[in-house]
Amino acid sequence: MPQSYPSMGEAVAAAMQHNIRLAYGDPLPAPDTPLKVRALPDPSADPHSVPGMIARLTETATPSEVAGIVEEANDALIGAVPQLTELIAAAADWTRVRLEFDDPHPSMTFETWTRLAAAHGMLRDVQEQLEIAGDGIAACPAELTDPRHHKAVNVLRTRELLSDVLGADAVAAAVPPVGRDPDVNRQRAARGASPQATVQRTTPSASSSEVPACPSTPWMRRTR
Repeated sequence: MPQSYPSMGEAVAAAMQHNIRLAYGDPLPAPDTPLKVRALPDPSADPHSVPGMIARLTETATPSEVAGIVEEANDALIGAVPQLTELIAAAADWTRVRLEFDDPHPSMTFETWTRLAAAHGMLRDVQEQLEIAGDGIAACPAELTDPRHHKAVNVLRTRELLSDVLGADAVAAAVPPVGRDPDVNRQRAARGASPQATVQRTTPSASSSEVPACPSTPWMRRTR
C-alpha cells in the first residue's frame, strides 16, 4: 500500500479492503493495479526527509534549529518546497502542449492548466514567505511562553502522516523481518481476523453437552 493517504479514513478503508481480499479470495472488484506493501521507514531513519524534518521540529527546538530546518525545506536545489513547485510546473507544462482553442466551448484543458498555473504561483509565493520567515524565526524567544497566550492562535498541524497515526513502533513493524515471507504473514493475519476464524474460535467443542441459548431480543421478534 502507499506510504501515506490523504486522510486516516482512506488509509483504514484501504487496509480493510486489502484484508478482505486476502481472506475471501478477492471477492471485491480488484483495482487496476494490485496493492503492494511498501516499507514505512521511521522518520528518524532519514532526518532530511520531510517526515524527518517534521520530527526534528519539536516545540523545544531552538530558534537556530528551526531556522535551519525551514531553510533546508526551502533550499533552491534540494528543498522540498522548490521540488514540489517544479513538479507542479512540469504538470502545467504537460497540460500546455495539449491546449486547443479552436473549440468555441470552454476548454477543460485550459481550465486545468489555469488551476495548475495558479497552484504554481502560490508555491512560488510560499517560497518567498519562507525566506522572510527565516529571519523572523531567529528573533523568536528560545523559551516557551505562557500557555494562555497560545490559545489566541489555532494549531495548524493535521497530524495525518502514518508515522503520527500509527506510531513509530507500528511503522517499524511494517518492515518484514529478514528470512520471512511477507505474503505468508499477511495471509495468516487475514485468516486470523476473518469472521470464519472468529466463528471457529467461539463455537463450542463436540464434548460440550449443552449449547447456551441465545437470549431473545426485542428487535429479533417478528411483529404480527
